[in-house]
Parts: sequence; structure tokens; C-alpha cells
Amino acid sequence: METVKLKVEKRDSAIKAKDYKKNGKILLEYYGKGIENISMIADYQEFRRAFAKSGKSTVMELELDGKSLNVLVHDVDYHPVTDKYIMIDVIHVDLNKEVTTKIPLEFVGTSLAVKEAQGTLMTSLEALEVKCLAKDLLHSLEVDISGLVDFSCVIKVADIKVPEALTVLVDADEVVATVIAPKEEEEEEAPVAAEGEDGEAAEGAEGEGEGGEEKKEEGGA
Repeated sequence: METVKLKVEKRDSAIKAKDYKKNGKILLEYYGKGIENISMIADYQEFRRAFAKSGKSTVMELELDGKSLNVLVHDVDYHPVTDKYIMIDVIHVDLNKEVTTKIPLEFVGTSLAVKEAQGTLMTSLEALEVKCLAKDLLHSLEVDISGLVDFSCVIKVADIKVPEALTVLVDADEVVATVIAPKEEEEEEAPVAAEGEDGEAAEGAEGEGEGGEEKKEEGGA
């Protein structure tokens, strides 16, 4: 089982959130069904490193007053300008109970259609929804794109190697990735069209000029 540990402390309600933030702390709210909510704090940088490893699909083990609390990061509030974390919601999980979540896909390998044919890799899924025991959750699932050797190849959900402990909740035939051919350089038709338009305009002007001269002659006659 993949787990990431993080030391936390109970928050002192007498201390304002902004003061905690000034001292490099991040606020966490711990809750769950039948669980007493606990307001916590953690070192901002320690949480950042832990969250980089766990994401929202790997169990994070919170160490609080000598006890271990198994959680999943449920929600993250970001600052609209700095994009820094403001508040973290973590939800309690029982390692022996099923959970439904999305596991991020990690695309690995080299596609010949991209490397040699200058195609562009297109992905239609960034995460795979699964159901499993919390203890069997993974940080990510690898998708090998080396099978994309030409523009007719596709990778489907069924092609992803998934541990038996995970039940995939996405249609096996859903396309995950493919490679599209590069756009051919467009021929410089615009200048040609412009010349044609100018030519037609010139011819029209000449025609008008000729018509005008004929009318003048007729009038003079």
C-alpha cells in the first residue's frame, strides 16, 4: 500500500488563520462519517511535498498526538492570485472499506508516430475512475504510448494495465490516447486569390472605362 506521512497539530482557535499562514502553516479540516471533525495545522512545505506524492488518490497518514489518521485529500482551496494553498479538506478513510475515486494517468514511453512522423499526442482521459479498498489505492496508473506507431493506432481503457484489486468504472472501449498527423503546410493561395480579385477588379474598371468612352462617343454623335 502506498502511504504518505504528514505531521499535524490541532489548531488553536484563539490564533487567527492569517497568523498561522504568516508562520508558514497550512490549515486542514479533518472529517468523515461518524468521525469528530478536527481543525488542524501542518507545516506548509511539508504538506506541499506530501501532497505532491499523494495527490487525491493515495492515502495520506496524518500523525497527530501519537495517533495515525488515514485520510484522502478531498478538496484544496487555492489563492486566486498566488495559487498557493489556503485550506485543505481531508476525509477519513477506513483502509478495509471500498472507496471510489479517480487515479491520474501517467503517460510513459515513446511513440514513433510522434517521434518520427512528427504527430501530436492527443489524450482524452487524464484519470481513470476506479473502485477498490482504500489500502489498494495508487498514486497513478502508467499508460505506455509506445504502441502508437502510426496515426491509425489508439490506446483504449482496456489496454491500461490495472492491478486486480482495482475495478475500473470506465467503458473498456473508451479511447485514452491517439496521435494525429501534422497539418500540411498550406499553399500560399491567399496572394493568388488576391491577385485574381485585383485582376477582376481591374478588368471591371477597364470595362467601365470602355463603356464610358462608348457612351461619350454616342453622346457626341
